[in-house]
Amino acid sequence: MIAVVAALGLGAGFGLWLVITGWSDGPSCSAPAAGSWRDRLSADLGARLGWAVGAAALLAVTTRWPVAAAAGGALGWWSPDLFGGRAARERAVARTEAIAGWAESLRDTMSGARGLEAALASTAAAAPVAIRPELTVFAERLYREPLPVALTGLAEDLAHPTADLVVAALSMAATGSVRDLGELLGTLAVAAREEAAMRLRVEAARGRMRTAMKVIAACTLATAAGLVVLNPSYVLSYHSGLGQAVLALIAALWGIALWWLARMSQFVAPERFLSAGRRTP
Repeated sequence: MIAVVAALGLGAGFGLWLVITGWSDGPSCSAPAAGSWRDRLSADLGARLGWAVGAAALLAVTTRWPVAAAAGGALGWWSPDLFGGRAARERAVARTEAIAGWAESLRDTMSGARGLEAALASTAAAAPVAIRPELTVFAERLYREPLPVALTGLAEDLAHPTADLVVAALSMAATGSVRDLGELLGTLAVAAREEAAMRLRVEAARGRMRTAMKVIAACTLATAAGLVVLNPSYVLSYHSGLGQAVLALIAALWGIALWWLARMSQFVAPERFLSAGRRTP
């Protein structure tokens, strides 16, 4: 009976995830960048709620401890941050390499004696896939906004430290403050590719820490589950109010330890230095 109810709880969590992810609309043609981040946000929220509800229901049924159910819900909600994030890390590296490729394409296009705005518009259509939605919106802005204002919006859409450097160089070139923009863009492209390579090396080194964190979490959960299922008399004291308080303290300390390990395994990107403080309607 317990197994059936637990399966129903997991099914309810998975169903909730499907419902929430179904709310998201496809990216619109007029604003592909906005649609993409909304889709990612909706999918992330649905996954978090699904894991949280499923884990909380499973622990509530198997242990009948409110603290265990709350801790399971919290673990399920934060599990993408603690045990996932690989797709986000790969996307960050891909965006850095895409910005480098776009800078090189812009440099080569400008070497053909084309103006800055014409080069920006032409390279946006053939930009790398990782940043093409943002550059498509930027190309549309060029027809209705001054170049410095459109560049400000591009920096906000890309939200990337390396992109800030490229946008700053383009802004200075628009005001005539840069003599050899092509050479500067080439230098920035090389720096961006070196940053992407360095990040890959860092991720490979910190991958061992993430693996150790997953092993520690799995062993701890497996041991706790084994005690609850195979030797329930050993954990009988947790049914009392004092036992629940002790369990809450243990869960909090364990959660803090996992959070600290996850934080140490994260890549700390450099801070951005361009912030527009405005959005284009």
